[in-house]
Amino acid sequence: MPGFFRSEEIRPGDRVVARRVRGEQASDIIGHVVSVDPLVLRPQKVGGLPSSKDAIEVGDVHVLKKLSPRTVRNSDIRAIETATAKAFPGHEQQLIDGWLARSGADIAERSNSAVPIGHSAGFTPVPLDALKRFYAERGQPVQLLIPERIGKPALTVLDEHWTVGEDILVMTHPLTDLADPSPRFRIDDAPDDAWLSMYHYRGLDLPAEAVLALAKSIDGRIAFARLVEDDRTAAITRATLTTSHDGRLWLGYSAVEVHPDYRRRGLGTELTRSLLAWGKAEGAAGAYLQTLASNDAAIGMYTKIGFTEHHRHRYARLG
Repeated sequence: MPGFFRSEEIRPGDRVVARRVRGEQASDIIGHVVSVDPLVLRPQKVGGLPSSKDAIEVGDVHVLKKLSPRTVRNSDIRAIETATAKAFPGHEQQLIDGWLARSGADIAERSNSAVPIGHSAGFTPVPLDALKRFYAERGQPVQLLIPERIGKPALTVLDEHWTVGEDILVMTHPLTDLADPSPRFRIDDAPDDAWLSMYHYRGLDLPAEAVLALAKSIDGRIAFARLVEDDRTAAITRATLTTSHDGRLWLGYSAVEVHPDYRRRGLGTELTRSLLAWGKAEGAAGAYLQTLASNDAAIGMYTKIGFTEHHRHRYARLG
């Protein structure tokens, strides 16, 4: 998907592929950027990990493309997108030629979009006419969630009539060697008024109906997590436990919110670490979250905790 994902400026530390063309011959070097000008790369280890190999100055570059920090299989992208689709199924769902169309009460794109989770969806045409009918019957515009690689066929339908959102990072964390949750950490099966009053979607208040819908219509378990300080709810998040098509259990969470009276105390990090430990105890193999590629503060926090970028996706809305 050249030019569609990772269009931001390349920086030292990024994993890239540099293609050199000499005559009719092309060769690729994949590695981590040591410097940009001149371009110096350190060849990667197997799996995309940084290595200690000698750095190479690369000239005559025909194409320079930013890659994900690690090598990722298409099946793993599909696994996480499937687990996420189960975590945010909307009120109505219909599987249409490998694309799961969802319609929900809340304003979140993830509950009101079609996502390619079927094995054939990555190499067959998008069933656009059928998706248009699904959303027209519900008075909604067509909205596609396009993951990199497995959503490639969607790129052929995008034109000037579509509005495309920015890159969203899907970050993952293996659930191993985790400390026990903080004693202030608590899990509830339903949200109370204190939890509901703090929940937002990208800084926006959600209608009460939409927030309450977060506890319904899911193939898995929903947990409403919080940290309690001075007998008050100090930080919250919504967590889900859902399975991917290969049977793995995944912990997903979203919208970590910290009460204004308790900010800058590290409670968001504490809540995240506690949630990961809880997910491990529940049998989850790994955790995932989503954050806008432009949210440097959130990406920095999650990276310190141990999350790495797995893949990216973007939303495209027709009309």
